[in-house]
Amino acid sequence: MEIAPGHLLVATAELGDPNFFRTVVLLVDVDDEGVVGVVLNRPSPIPVGEVLESWRDGVAEPAVLFEGGPVRTEAALAIGLLRDPADVPVGFHAVHGRLGLLDLDTPRTLVDGTLSGLRIFAGYAGWGVEQLQDEISEGSWHVVPALREDVFRPSVETLWSDVLRRQPGELAWQSTRPADPRNN
Repeated sequence: MEIAPGHLLVATAELGDPNFFRTVVLLVDVDDEGVVGVVLNRPSPIPVGEVLESWRDGVAEPAVLFEGGPVRTEAALAIGLLRDPADVPVGFHAVHGRLGLLDLDTPRTLVDGTLSGLRIFAGYAGWGVEQLQDEISEGSWHVVPALREDVFRPSVETLWSDVLRRQPGELAWQSTRPADPRNN
């Protein structure tokens, strides 16, 4: 599958980097300069309201910051889902369909009522295009289509296995692989 915004990277057991153990990464930007994504299944214990007071009530449950990746962890990226594709708020940049990035400096009053989901990530994951292609070729990532529900689900503990389980063929079998193969 092509590397494109709106697709998921699902970590394989062969991926040795602890930053990405059993992660599911939503790709949000792909161009000649590189690839940017956010880890969907790493909620932090930090409530959004402690860091971004104005967005306290605007985020999907759980209302915590998510650890988006190891790059620029002091920065925040917000992923939103438009209620109506014809009603795009100021500061919203479409990524794939109704899914997009929201500039958190946008006044909340200009966004209210336009989104059906919002999640905020501290940091992001980034690769050079060739770097990610190499990691995929060596068996570190599966590239699969995303569902909107993957981004805003209230419980992310089983996201990795759920995404794999719905894939066709042998890839679905990977969902039952134990975290530590010695426990098999």
